[in-house]
Amino acid sequence: MTSHCILIIEDDLDIANVLKMDLTDAGFEVEHADSAMNGLIKAREDHPALILLDLGLPDFDGGDVVQRLRKNSAVPIIVLTARDTVDEKVRLLGLGADDYLIKPFHPDELLARVKVQLRQRTTESLSMGDLTLDPQKRLVTYKAEELRLSPKEFDILALLIRQPGRVYSRQEIGQEIWQGRLPEGSNVVDVHMANLRAKLRDLDGYGLLRTVRGVGYALRG
Repeated sequence: MTSHCILIIEDDLDIANVLKMDLTDAGFEVEHADSAMNGLIKAREDHPALILLDLGLPDFDGGDVVQRLRKNSAVPIIVLTARDTVDEKVRLLGLGADDYLIKPFHPDELLARVKVQLRQRTTESLSMGDLTLDPQKRLVTYKAEELRLSPKEFDILALLIRQPGRVYSRQEIGQEIWQGRLPEGSNVVDVHMANLRAKLRDLDGYGLLRTVRGVGYALRG
């Protein structure tokens, strides 16, 4: 597969064909799987740049697909769902989905969200002192030791390291990393920041992550 290939996991052939047409017209290569199992096989063998995942699959729930993918892959996952409830949104994000779209949606919104996810996977290596981040390999090292991060922790660190010293508010982090799709009052950002801070401390990265009370977070430049 090319670096711009998108895998659609969708059992409704009509919907899959419409998605494929819209994405192909936008310049993407597209692959399709009509079940969860076929989708997991294609994801493992073909290494797509992004996955569009329907929740209502015939063999097992799309949430299970997200969990299985996250065991060994950081590929961006956009979930397509008709389940428009806060609990469902929180569940999907907690499982490791990067974004979600509520059916029906406009093709322009889909393309915009796809481009945001792919843009976050820039290939430029980033560094600040002993901290180095390789977006292409999804690899972070501190003092030459690997820092094992979840996909969202990686994306947050990539955001902060691009402008060391700049304080990002919780709202800005939510907008950039979750495209503003976090439910109101959610503590997801704080939970991810606490986990990131703990992992940095485990490698003696004390003080790298700065909390500005009442404002937000920054990496010390």
